[in-house]
Amino acid sequence: MDSIITYLLLYNQYLLKTIFQLVLFIAKHIPLKQWAFEDSNSPDYQKFKVDKLPKILRFEKIDYQLLLAYYKHKYNKLVKPINRRNGKSIPEYIICPKCGAPHDYIYDNNGAKGQYQCKVCGQTFHQSNHGTKPVVFVCPYCGRTLDAKKDRKHFRVHKCVNPKCSYYLKNISKLPKDLPPADKHKYKLHYIYREFTVDFFKMDLNSLPARAINFSFKKFNPHIMGLCLTYHVNLKLSTRQTAHALEEVHGIKISHTMVAHYATTAAAVIKPFVDSFNYKPSNILSADETYIKVKGIKHYVWFIMDTCKKSILGYQVSDNRAVGPCILAMRMAFNKFKQFPSKALKFIADGYSAYPLAAQQFKLEKGWDFDITQVIGLTNDDAVTSEFRWVKQVIERLNRTFKSSYRVTCGYGSENGALYGVSLWVAYYNFLRPHPYNYWRPLNELKEFSLADNMPAKWQILIRLGQLAILDLQEQQQHC
Repeated sequence: MDSIITYLLLYNQYLLKTIFQLVLFIAKHIPLKQWAFEDSNSPDYQKFKVDKLPKILRFEKIDYQLLLAYYKHKYNKLVKPINRRNGKSIPEYIICPKCGAPHDYIYDNNGAKGQYQCKVCGQTFHQSNHGTKPVVFVCPYCGRTLDAKKDRKHFRVHKCVNPKCSYYLKNISKLPKDLPPADKHKYKLHYIYREFTVDFFKMDLNSLPARAINFSFKKFNPHIMGLCLTYHVNLKLSTRQTAHALEEVHGIKISHTMVAHYATTAAAVIKPFVDSFNYKPSNILSADETYIKVKGIKHYVWFIMDTCKKSILGYQVSDNRAVGPCILAMRMAFNKFKQFPSKALKFIADGYSAYPLAAQQFKLEKGWDFDITQVIGLTNDDAVTSEFRWVKQVIERLNRTFKSSYRVTCGYGSENGALYGVSLWVAYYNFLRPHPYNYWRPLNELKEFSLADNMPAKWQILIRLGQLAILDLQEQQQHC
Protein backbone atom coordinates (compact mmCIF):
# COMPACT_ATOMS: atom_id res chain seq x y z
CA MET A 1 0.00 0.00 0.00
CA ASP A 2 2.82 2.43 0.85
CA SER A 3 4.55 1.74 -2.46
CA ILE A 4 1.38 2.58 -4.41
CA ILE A 5 0.95 5.92 -2.60
CA THR A 6 4.60 6.77 -3.21
CA TYR A 7 4.26 5.95 -6.90
CA LEU A 8 1.11 8.12 -7.23
CA LEU A 9 2.82 11.07 -5.54
CA LEU A 10 5.81 10.80 -7.89
CA TYR A 11 3.56 10.52 -10.92
CA ASN A 12 1.59 13.59 -9.75
CA GLN A 13 4.81 15.59 -9.48
CA TYR A 14 5.79 14.46 -12.98
CA LEU A 15 2.46 15.69 -14.38
CA LEU A 16 2.78 19.07 -12.66
CA LYS A 17 6.29 19.48 -14.06
CA THR A 18 5.08 18.63 -17.56
CA ILE A 19 2.19 21.11 -17.33
CA PHE A 20 4.59 23.84 -16.17
CA GLN A 21 6.89 23.19 -19.14
CA LEU A 22 3.95 23.31 -21.58
CA VAL A 23 2.68 26.59 -20.15
CA LEU A 24 6.18 28.06 -20.37
CA PHE A 25 6.49 26.93 -24.01
CA ILE A 26 3.12 28.50 -24.91
CA ALA A 27 4.04 31.77 -23.21
CA LYS A 28 7.32 32.02 -25.12
CA HIS A 29 6.44 30.76 -28.58
CA ILE A 30 2.64 31.02 -28.97
CA PRO A 31 1.65 34.48 -27.67
CA LEU A 32 -2.04 34.77 -27.04
CA LYS A 33 -3.86 37.62 -28.76
CA GLN A 34 -4.88 40.04 -26.01
CA TRP A 35 -7.68 42.55 -26.37
CA ALA A 36 -6.74 46.00 -25.21
CA PHE A 37 -10.26 47.05 -24.25
CA GLU A 38 -10.64 46.36 -20.58
CA ASP A 39 -14.43 46.05 -20.26
CA SER A 40 -15.05 42.98 -22.45
CA ASN A 41 -13.50 40.78 -25.12
CA SER A 42 -16.47 41.35 -27.39
CA PRO A 43 -17.29 44.68 -29.06
CA ASP A 44 -20.97 43.93 -28.44
CA TYR A 45 -20.45 45.03 -24.82
CA GLN A 46 -18.93 48.42 -25.69
CA LYS A 47 -22.35 50.08 -25.55
CA PHE A 48 -22.63 49.25 -21.84
CA LYS A 49 -19.65 51.45 -20.99
CA VAL A 50 -20.64 54.67 -19.20
CA ASP A 51 -18.35 57.69 -19.49
CA LYS A 52 -17.87 60.23 -16.75
CA LEU A 53 -20.00 63.37 -16.61
CA PRO A 54 -19.22 66.24 -19.01
CA LYS A 55 -18.56 69.80 -18.00
CA ILE A 56 -21.93 71.54 -17.88
CA LEU A 57 -22.10 75.26 -18.70
CA ARG A 58 -25.41 76.84 -17.74
CA PHE A 59 -26.63 80.03 -19.40
CA GLU A 60 -27.53 82.73 -16.85
CA LYS A 61 -28.80 86.18 -17.82
CA ILE A 62 -27.34 89.35 -16.25
CA ASP A 63 -27.93 93.09 -16.62
CA TYR A 64 -25.38 94.99 -18.68
CA GLN A 65 -25.96 98.17 -16.62
CA LEU A 66 -24.89 96.32 -13.47
CA LEU A 67 -21.78 95.12 -15.30
CA LEU A 68 -20.94 98.65 -16.43
CA ALA A 69 -21.33 99.91 -12.85
CA TYR A 70 -19.15 97.04 -11.59
CA TYR A 71 -16.37 97.81 -14.09
CA LYS A 72 -16.56 101.52 -13.10
CA HIS A 73 -16.29 100.65 -9.38
CA LYS A 74 -13.48 98.09 -9.72
CA TYR A 75 -11.30 99.58 -12.48
CA ASN A 76 -12.41 103.24 -12.29
CA LYS A 77 -12.95 103.11 -16.02
CA LEU A 78 -16.04 103.30 -18.16
CA VAL A 79 -16.77 100.75 -20.87
CA LYS A 80 -17.54 103.00 -23.83
CA PRO A 81 -19.64 102.07 -26.85
CA ILE A 82 -17.80 100.72 -29.87
CA ASN A 83 -16.17 103.30 -32.15
CA ARG A 84 -16.68 101.87 -35.64
CA ARG A 85 -13.96 103.16 -37.99
CA ASN A 86 -14.94 101.16 -41.06
CA GLY A 87 -18.29 102.87 -41.47
CA LYS A 88 -20.27 99.64 -40.90
CA SER A 89 -23.11 99.58 -38.39
CA ILE A 90 -24.98 96.95 -36.42
CA PRO A 91 -28.78 96.81 -36.79
CA GLU A 92 -30.59 98.32 -33.83
CA TYR A 93 -32.62 95.17 -33.16
CA ILE A 94 -29.41 93.22 -32.37
CA ILE A 95 -28.92 93.03 -28.62
CA CYS A 96 -26.86 90.71 -26.42
CA PRO A 97 -28.98 87.70 -25.37
CA LYS A 98 -27.04 87.34 -22.11
CA CYS A 99 -26.80 90.86 -20.64
CA GLY A 100 -29.15 92.84 -22.89
CA ALA A 101 -26.52 95.31 -24.10
CA PRO A 102 -27.76 97.39 -27.10
CA HIS A 103 -26.25 97.36 -30.58
CA ASP A 104 -23.77 100.11 -29.61
CA TYR A 105 -21.80 97.51 -27.58
CA ILE A 106 -21.95 94.71 -30.15
CA TYR A 107 -18.99 93.72 -32.37
CA ASP A 108 -19.30 92.29 -35.86
CA ASN A 109 -17.23 89.27 -34.87
CA ASN A 110 -16.60 87.45 -38.18
CA GLY A 111 -16.79 89.95 -41.00
CA ALA A 112 -20.52 90.30 -41.66
CA LYS A 113 -21.09 86.53 -41.66
CA GLY A 114 -23.71 86.71 -38.93
CA GLN A 115 -21.74 86.20 -35.70
CA TYR A 116 -21.59 88.91 -33.04
CA GLN A 117 -19.79 89.47 -29.75
CA CYS A 118 -20.81 91.60 -26.79
CA LYS A 119 -18.18 94.06 -25.53
CA VAL A 120 -19.71 94.13 -22.03
CA CYS A 121 -19.97 90.42 -21.14
CA GLY A 122 -17.98 88.80 -23.96
CA GLN A 123 -20.87 86.56 -25.11
CA THR A 124 -20.78 85.42 -28.75
CA PHE A 125 -24.01 84.69 -30.59
CA HIS A 126 -25.37 84.32 -34.13
CA GLN A 127 -27.73 86.58 -36.01
CA SER A 128 -30.15 83.78 -36.88
CA ASN A 129 -30.45 82.76 -33.22
CA HIS A 130 -30.53 85.58 -30.72
CA GLY A 131 -31.11 83.14 -27.88
CA THR A 132 -28.48 80.97 -26.27
CA LYS A 133 -28.67 77.33 -25.23
CA PRO A 134 -29.71 77.05 -21.56
CA VAL A 135 -27.20 74.23 -21.03
CA VAL A 136 -24.02 73.45 -22.97
CA PHE A 137 -22.22 70.11 -22.55
CA VAL A 138 -18.45 70.18 -22.93
CA CYS A 139 -16.15 67.19 -23.34
CA PRO A 140 -14.14 66.72 -20.11
CA TYR A 141 -11.09 65.53 -22.11
CA CYS A 142 -10.66 68.11 -24.88
CA GLY A 143 -13.02 70.96 -23.91
CA ARG A 144 -15.03 70.87 -27.15
CA THR A 145 -18.80 71.35 -27.13
CA LEU A 146 -20.65 68.05 -27.60
CA ASP A 147 -22.85 67.58 -30.66
CA ALA A 148 -26.37 66.15 -30.34
CA LYS A 149 -26.42 63.06 -32.57
CA LYS A 150 -29.42 60.84 -31.72
CA ASP A 151 -32.83 61.23 -30.07
CA ARG A 152 -34.05 58.20 -28.15
CA LYS A 153 -37.27 57.62 -26.24
CA HIS A 154 -36.14 59.15 -22.94
CA PHE A 155 -32.74 60.69 -23.69
CA ARG A 156 -30.60 62.48 -26.27
CA VAL A 157 -27.13 61.24 -27.19
CA HIS A 158 -24.34 63.86 -27.31
CA LYS A 159 -20.97 62.97 -28.84
CA CYS A 160 -17.54 64.58 -28.97
CA VAL A 161 -16.52 64.52 -32.65
CA ASN A 162 -13.11 66.11 -32.16
CA PRO A 163 -10.60 63.86 -34.02
CA LYS A 164 -7.80 65.16 -31.76
CA CYS A 165 -9.61 64.42 -28.48
CA SER A 166 -7.34 62.52 -26.06
CA TYR A 167 -10.17 60.11 -25.22
CA TYR A 168 -10.65 59.24 -28.91
CA LEU A 169 -6.93 58.90 -29.61
CA LYS A 170 -6.47 56.63 -26.59
CA ASN A 171 -9.25 54.29 -27.74
CA ILE A 172 -7.92 54.29 -31.31
CA SER A 173 -4.54 53.13 -30.02
CA LYS A 174 -6.20 50.20 -28.21
CA LEU A 175 -7.80 48.74 -31.33
CA PRO A 176 -6.41 45.44 -32.65
CA LYS A 177 -3.71 46.05 -35.26
CA ASP A 178 -5.33 43.78 -37.84
CA LEU A 179 -8.84 45.24 -37.43
CA PRO A 180 -10.43 46.12 -40.81
CA PRO A 181 -11.39 49.83 -41.07
CA ALA A 182 -14.99 48.82 -41.78
CA ASP A 183 -15.25 47.25 -38.29
CA LYS A 184 -14.28 50.35 -36.32
CA HIS A 185 -17.94 51.23 -35.80
CA LYS A 186 -18.33 48.17 -33.57
CA TYR A 187 -16.18 49.80 -30.90
CA LYS A 188 -16.98 52.76 -28.71
CA LEU A 189 -14.30 55.30 -29.60
CA HIS A 190 -15.80 58.75 -28.99
CA TYR A 191 -16.86 60.30 -25.69
CA ILE A 192 -20.65 60.01 -25.29
CA TYR A 193 -23.10 61.58 -22.85
CA ARG A 194 -26.82 60.80 -22.53
CA GLU A 195 -29.02 63.79 -21.68
CA PHE A 196 -32.36 62.64 -20.28
CA THR A 197 -35.39 64.48 -21.65
CA VAL A 198 -37.81 63.09 -19.04
CA ASP A 199 -37.50 64.27 -15.44
CA PHE A 200 -37.86 61.07 -13.42
CA PHE A 201 -37.30 63.04 -10.21
CA LYS A 202 -40.63 64.86 -10.50
CA MET A 203 -42.75 61.73 -10.90
CA ASP A 204 -45.01 61.00 -7.94
CA LEU A 205 -44.02 57.82 -6.13
CA ASN A 206 -46.99 58.00 -3.74
CA SER A 207 -49.91 58.37 -6.13
CA LEU A 208 -53.11 56.95 -4.65
CA PRO A 209 -55.20 54.58 -6.81
CA ALA A 210 -58.92 55.18 -7.22
CA ARG A 211 -59.92 52.13 -5.14
CA ALA A 212 -57.58 52.87 -2.24
CA ILE A 213 -60.37 54.10 0.04
CA ASN A 214 -63.28 52.08 -1.39
CA PHE A 215 -63.44 49.20 1.10
CA SER A 216 -66.86 47.60 1.47
CA PHE A 217 -67.98 43.98 1.88
CA LYS A 218 -71.43 43.08 0.55
CA LYS A 219 -71.36 39.31 0.90
CA PHE A 220 -68.21 38.37 2.84
CA ASN A 221 -66.26 39.90 5.73
CA PRO A 222 -62.67 41.05 6.50
CA HIS A 223 -61.73 37.64 7.92
CA ILE A 224 -62.55 35.93 4.62
CA MET A 225 -60.46 38.52 2.83
CA GLY A 226 -57.59 37.72 5.20
CA LEU A 227 -58.02 34.02 4.40
CA CYS A 228 -57.87 34.80 0.66
CA LEU A 229 -54.62 36.73 1.09
CA THR A 230 -53.11 34.02 3.29
CA TYR A 231 -53.75 31.26 0.77
CA HIS A 232 -52.93 33.38 -2.27
CA VAL A 233 -49.79 35.18 -1.04
CA ASN A 234 -48.38 33.20 1.89
CA LEU A 235 -49.06 29.72 0.50
CA LYS A 236 -48.45 30.72 -3.18
CA LEU A 237 -51.77 29.40 -4.48
CA SER A 238 -53.33 30.76 -7.64
CA THR A 239 -56.68 32.56 -7.44
CA ARG A 240 -58.53 29.43 -8.64
CA GLN A 241 -56.68 27.20 -6.17
CA THR A 242 -57.42 29.70 -3.40
CA ALA A 243 -61.14 29.65 -4.18
CA HIS A 244 -61.06 25.83 -4.28
CA ALA A 245 -59.22 25.63 -0.91
CA LEU A 246 -61.70 27.99 0.77
CA GLU A 247 -64.60 25.85 -0.39
CA GLU A 248 -63.01 22.50 0.50
CA VAL A 249 -61.44 23.52 3.85
CA HIS A 250 -63.73 26.26 5.17
CA GLY A 251 -66.95 25.70 3.24
CA ILE A 252 -66.80 29.22 1.79
CA LYS A 253 -68.00 29.50 -1.81
CA ILE A 254 -66.15 32.37 -3.47
CA SER A 255 -65.16 32.94 -7.09
CA HIS A 256 -61.57 33.29 -8.21
CA THR A 257 -62.49 36.71 -9.65
CA MET A 258 -63.45 37.91 -6.18
CA VAL A 259 -60.14 36.59 -4.81
CA ALA A 260 -58.26 38.59 -7.46
CA HIS A 261 -60.32 41.68 -6.63
CA TYR A 262 -59.52 41.31 -2.92
CA ALA A 263 -55.80 40.95 -3.69
CA THR A 264 -55.73 44.03 -5.93
CA THR A 265 -57.67 46.16 -3.46
CA ALA A 266 -55.56 45.04 -0.50
CA ALA A 267 -52.36 45.77 -2.43
CA ALA A 268 -53.56 49.28 -3.28
CA VAL A 269 -54.33 49.99 0.38
CA ILE A 270 -51.22 48.39 1.92
CA LYS A 271 -48.72 49.84 -0.59
CA PRO A 272 -48.52 53.37 0.97
CA PHE A 273 -47.70 51.87 4.38
CA VAL A 274 -45.02 49.57 2.95
CA ASP A 275 -43.42 52.41 0.96
CA SER A 276 -43.40 54.94 3.81
CA PHE A 277 -42.33 52.62 6.65
CA ASN A 278 -39.17 53.58 8.55
CA TYR A 279 -36.87 50.64 7.78
CA LYS A 280 -33.74 52.29 9.23
CA PRO A 281 -31.61 50.89 6.40
CA SER A 282 -27.91 50.12 6.50
CA ASN A 283 -25.38 51.58 4.07
CA ILE A 284 -25.08 48.44 1.90
CA LEU A 285 -27.73 48.16 -0.83
CA SER A 286 -27.94 45.67 -3.67
CA ALA A 287 -29.99 45.93 -6.85
CA ASP A 288 -31.08 43.58 -9.60
CA GLU A 289 -33.86 43.12 -12.12
CA THR A 290 -35.79 40.06 -13.24
CA TYR A 291 -38.42 39.50 -15.89
CA ILE A 292 -42.12 38.71 -15.69
CA LYS A 293 -44.89 38.37 -18.29
CA VAL A 294 -47.80 40.80 -18.64
CA LYS A 295 -50.34 39.61 -21.23
CA GLY A 296 -47.62 37.37 -22.62
CA ILE A 297 -45.18 40.27 -23.14
CA LYS A 298 -41.90 40.45 -21.24
CA HIS A 299 -41.78 43.07 -18.48
CA TYR A 300 -39.23 43.73 -15.76
CA VAL A 301 -39.28 43.95 -11.97
CA TRP A 302 -36.56 46.04 -10.31
CA PHE A 303 -35.63 45.24 -6.71
CA ILE A 304 -33.36 47.22 -4.39
CA MET A 305 -32.84 45.66 -0.97
CA ASP A 306 -30.96 46.33 2.24
CA THR A 307 -28.31 43.62 2.05
CA CYS A 308 -27.67 43.56 5.80
CA LYS A 309 -31.26 43.70 7.09
CA LYS A 310 -32.74 41.95 4.00
CA SER A 311 -35.73 44.33 3.64
CA ILE A 312 -36.87 45.39 0.16
CA LEU A 313 -36.56 49.19 0.00
CA GLY A 314 -37.37 49.93 -3.63
CA TYR A 315 -39.23 48.16 -6.44
CA GLN A 316 -40.70 49.01 -9.82
CA VAL A 317 -42.49 47.21 -12.64
CA SER A 318 -41.73 48.39 -16.19
CA ASP A 319 -42.21 47.33 -19.79
CA ASN A 320 -38.60 48.19 -20.62
CA ARG A 321 -35.13 47.83 -19.16
CA ALA A 322 -34.19 51.48 -19.54
CA VAL A 323 -32.80 53.93 -17.00
CA GLY A 324 -36.16 55.50 -16.07
CA PRO A 325 -37.60 52.68 -13.93
CA CYS A 326 -34.13 52.15 -12.45
CA ILE A 327 -34.14 55.78 -11.24
CA LEU A 328 -37.66 55.40 -9.80
CA ALA A 329 -36.68 52.26 -7.88
CA MET A 330 -33.55 53.98 -6.55
CA ARG A 331 -35.59 57.02 -5.52
CA MET A 332 -37.97 54.78 -3.59
CA ALA A 333 -35.03 53.13 -1.82
CA PHE A 334 -33.14 56.36 -1.08
CA ASN A 335 -36.26 57.97 0.40
CA LYS A 336 -35.90 55.51 3.30
CA PHE A 337 -32.77 57.36 4.46
CA LYS A 338 -33.35 60.29 6.80
CA GLN A 339 -29.96 61.60 5.66
CA PHE A 340 -28.40 60.31 2.46
CA PRO A 341 -25.03 58.63 3.25
CA SER A 342 -23.32 59.78 -0.03
CA LYS A 343 -19.85 58.21 -0.33
CA ALA A 344 -20.52 55.97 2.69
CA LEU A 345 -23.17 54.15 0.64
CA LYS A 346 -22.11 50.87 -0.95
CA PHE A 347 -24.44 50.19 -3.88
CA ILE A 348 -23.86 46.80 -5.48
CA ALA A 349 -25.31 45.86 -8.88
CA ASP A 350 -24.50 43.78 -11.93
CA GLY A 351 -22.72 45.05 -15.04
CA TYR A 352 -25.81 46.64 -16.61
CA SER A 353 -25.18 50.29 -17.61
CA ALA A 354 -28.53 51.58 -16.24
CA TYR A 355 -27.17 51.77 -12.69
CA PRO A 356 -24.14 54.06 -13.32
CA LEU A 357 -26.31 56.20 -15.62
CA ALA A 358 -28.88 56.54 -12.83
CA ALA A 359 -26.09 57.44 -10.37
CA GLN A 360 -25.02 60.25 -12.75
CA GLN A 361 -28.56 61.65 -12.74
CA PHE A 362 -28.71 61.62 -8.94
CA LYS A 363 -25.46 63.57 -8.87
CA LEU A 364 -26.83 66.14 -11.33
CA GLU A 365 -30.33 66.53 -9.87
CA LYS A 366 -29.80 65.91 -6.15
CA GLY A 367 -26.09 66.42 -5.66
CA TRP A 368 -25.81 62.90 -4.20
CA ASP A 369 -22.38 61.55 -5.06
CA PHE A 370 -22.07 57.81 -4.57
CA ASP A 371 -20.29 54.97 -6.34
CA ILE A 372 -21.79 51.95 -8.08
CA THR A 373 -19.86 48.73 -7.51
CA GLN A 374 -20.59 46.34 -10.37
CA VAL A 375 -20.13 42.60 -9.84
CA ILE A 376 -19.72 41.13 -13.33
CA GLY A 377 -19.86 37.48 -14.32
CA LEU A 378 -20.27 34.30 -12.34
CA THR A 379 -16.68 33.80 -11.19
CA ASN A 380 -14.43 35.86 -8.94
CA ASP A 381 -11.87 37.01 -11.49
CA ASP A 382 -10.80 40.18 -9.65
CA ALA A 383 -10.65 41.68 -6.18
CA VAL A 384 -13.94 43.60 -6.55
CA THR A 385 -16.06 40.56 -7.47
CA SER A 386 -14.37 38.51 -4.74
CA GLU A 387 -15.22 41.08 -2.08
CA PHE A 388 -18.83 41.77 -3.08
CA ARG A 389 -19.93 38.43 -4.56
CA TRP A 390 -21.90 37.62 -1.41
CA VAL A 391 -23.95 40.83 -1.85
CA LYS A 392 -24.90 39.84 -5.39
CA GLN A 393 -25.87 36.37 -4.20
CA VAL A 394 -28.27 37.85 -1.64
CA ILE A 395 -30.25 39.75 -4.29
CA GLU A 396 -30.19 36.70 -6.59
CA ARG A 397 -31.76 34.60 -3.81
CA LEU A 398 -34.42 37.30 -3.46
CA ASN A 399 -35.21 36.98 -7.18
CA ARG A 400 -35.59 33.20 -6.85
CA THR A 401 -37.91 33.65 -3.85
CA PHE A 402 -40.06 36.08 -5.82
CA LYS A 403 -40.17 33.83 -8.89
CA SER A 404 -41.41 30.90 -6.81
CA SER A 405 -44.53 32.90 -5.90
CA TYR A 406 -44.87 34.53 -9.33
CA ARG A 407 -45.01 31.26 -11.30
CA VAL A 408 -48.45 30.35 -9.95
CA THR A 409 -49.93 33.46 -11.59
CA CYS A 410 -48.96 32.37 -15.14
CA GLY A 411 -48.28 36.06 -15.80
CA TYR A 412 -50.27 39.21 -15.04
CA GLY A 413 -53.20 40.64 -16.94
CA SER A 414 -52.21 44.32 -16.81
CA GLU A 415 -49.36 46.56 -15.75
CA ASN A 416 -51.33 47.88 -12.78
CA GLY A 417 -52.13 44.31 -11.76
CA ALA A 418 -48.45 43.44 -11.99
CA LEU A 419 -47.47 46.43 -9.84
CA TYR A 420 -50.10 45.63 -7.20
CA GLY A 421 -49.14 41.95 -7.24
CA VAL A 422 -45.49 42.78 -6.66
CA SER A 423 -46.30 45.34 -3.95
CA LEU A 424 -48.49 42.78 -2.16
CA TRP A 425 -45.64 40.27 -2.24
CA VAL A 426 -43.21 42.92 -0.93
CA ALA A 427 -45.56 43.60 1.99
CA TYR A 428 -45.61 39.88 2.78
CA TYR A 429 -41.82 39.58 2.43
CA ASN A 430 -41.03 42.58 4.65
CA PHE A 431 -43.64 42.13 7.40
CA LEU A 432 -45.15 38.63 7.44
CA ARG A 433 -42.73 36.07 6.00
CA PRO A 434 -40.56 34.23 8.60
CA HIS A 435 -36.86 34.56 7.76
CA PRO A 436 -34.02 32.34 8.98
CA TYR A 437 -31.88 35.49 9.10
CA ASN A 438 -34.12 36.82 11.92
CA TYR A 439 -34.52 33.47 13.74
CA TRP A 440 -37.66 32.61 11.76
CA ARG A 441 -39.38 35.85 12.63
CA PRO A 442 -40.48 38.60 10.18
CA LEU A 443 -37.83 41.09 9.15
CA ASN A 444 -39.81 44.04 10.52
CA GLU A 445 -41.86 43.14 13.59
CA LEU A 446 -44.85 45.39 14.23
CA LYS A 447 -46.15 45.86 17.75
CA GLU A 448 -49.71 45.83 16.37
CA PHE A 449 -49.25 42.14 15.52
CA SER A 450 -49.06 41.24 19.20
CA LEU A 451 -52.87 41.32 19.27
CA ALA A 452 -53.19 38.93 16.30
CA ASP A 453 -52.96 35.18 16.79
CA ASN A 454 -53.35 34.10 13.14
CA MET A 455 -52.30 35.21 9.67
CA PRO A 456 -55.70 36.50 8.40
CA ALA A 457 -55.81 38.85 11.38
CA LYS A 458 -52.31 40.14 10.56
CA TRP A 459 -53.42 40.90 7.00
CA GLN A 460 -56.36 42.88 8.40
CA ILE A 461 -53.97 44.85 10.63
CA LEU A 462 -51.75 45.62 7.63
CA ILE A 463 -54.81 46.89 5.76
CA ARG A 464 -55.70 49.12 8.71
CA LEU A 465 -52.15 50.49 8.84
CA GLY A 466 -52.33 51.12 5.09
CA GLN A 467 -55.54 53.10 5.51
CA LEU A 468 -53.89 55.26 8.17
CA ALA A 469 -50.91 55.83 5.87
CA ILE A 470 -53.30 56.93 3.09
CA LEU A 471 -54.96 59.43 5.42
CA ASP A 472 -51.54 60.85 6.33
CA LEU A 473 -50.65 61.21 2.64
CA GLN A 474 -53.94 62.95 1.91
CA GLU A 475 -53.36 65.40 4.78
CA GLN A 476 -49.85 66.13 3.48
CA GLN A 477 -51.22 66.78 0.00
CA GLN A 478 -53.84 69.17 1.39
CA HIS A 479 -51.22 71.16 3.32
CA CYS A 480 -49.02 71.33 0.22
